[in-house]
Amino acid sequence: MSLLREYSGDEGDAGAAGDAESRGGGRGGGATGGARLVRADGALRRRALLKAAPAALLGVAGCAGGKPATAPSSARPGASETARQLPTVGTWRPSPGDVQPDVKARAVELVRAIGAWPTGERDAAMARVGALGLSPTLVDQAGALRPGGTAAVLEVVDAQYGGILADAASVLVVCRQWVQRADGRVLAGGTTVDVRLRRASPRWTVTALHPAAPGAPAAAPGEAARRVLAAGPAIELPPAAAADVRSGAVHTSVLEALLELSRKHRLAVSVVRSGHPLDVFGTDRPSDHPRGRAVDVWRIDGHAVVDPATPRQLVESVMRAAAAAGSYNVGGPFLLSGGTADQFFSDATHHDHVHMGFRT
Repeated sequence: MSLLREYSGDEGDAGAAGDAESRGGGRGGGATGGARLVRADGALRRRALLKAAPAALLGVAGCAGGKPATAPSSARPGASETARQLPTVGTWRPSPGDVQPDVKARAVELVRAIGAWPTGERDAAMARVGALGLSPTLVDQAGALRPGGTAAVLEVVDAQYGGILADAASVLVVCRQWVQRADGRVLAGGTTVDVRLRRASPRWTVTALHPAAPGAPAAAPGEAARRVLAAGPAIELPPAAAADVRSGAVHTSVLEALLELSRKHRLAVSVVRSGHPLDVFGTDRPSDHPRGRAVDVWRIDGHAVVDPATPRQLVESVMRAAAAAGSYNVGGPFLLSGGTADQFFSDATHHDHVHMGFRT
């Protein structure tokens, strides 16, 4: 599904308990356990889950890093006038607090090699990927990351772990993209790509790409969805996450929790539903994300969760507020006391974001 829209250079920022992220394959499904990267029916199951109608997907009526470059205001997606120039964006770099930062860097450089190109070089993507020492055929899995256009610029908003094990990893590369058409129009969009990697020498290698597939917008989004989409800087939604909310496939519990937390904090969302592994990484247990029952936050009040300079009290306060807002499964970089049994968890996978999972 294309998330491109016209860009104005003058505008600014516009389950069951067993389903928990913290169960199976070690706490959080990310610290220990065997890596099951692709199930035999993985491709078909991913399409069925992420493209199903909301009622069929949920079974009920309802709604679901590293240091980013600081882009100039003109680099933010707009929705009105057409611009004639691609924006200038910075370069994403891992944080000093990242677990195995080269794994994230490897995923990001691949996404950039496919999703950004100078004028006339879109079809050289395979050569760019091959120059990284990766399989050029990965380009065939790029989906929405590779729209048509004469040139493209890509900004990595965040690179978050979907799972990190001893020999396998999932990195969720959240990005914005601007594509220049042949007539000069610049369209703003973006996606989130689940990049799968395995340990290799001298560097980790990429085995598969799973771009987000948010689904079509709902004819009539619910009240909570409309409020989240209109929350502006209080709730920052990257393109795929915003499309998830517009699709009507995000549970109301998730949306209302975001609205509640945004009363006291500015939240930058990384992943809601699409672009996340279907199963808790390293296990065969379904994740709450693809079913629209979870959300991840990578930055709070301007402070990246993974940044060692971010006050621990700030992250802890949001984790506890998430529990108070109804999340039964709250993960983050710190293991908190209190709450119900196993309500709080921490592991290497959740070192870079706060996870909030909901039963309904």
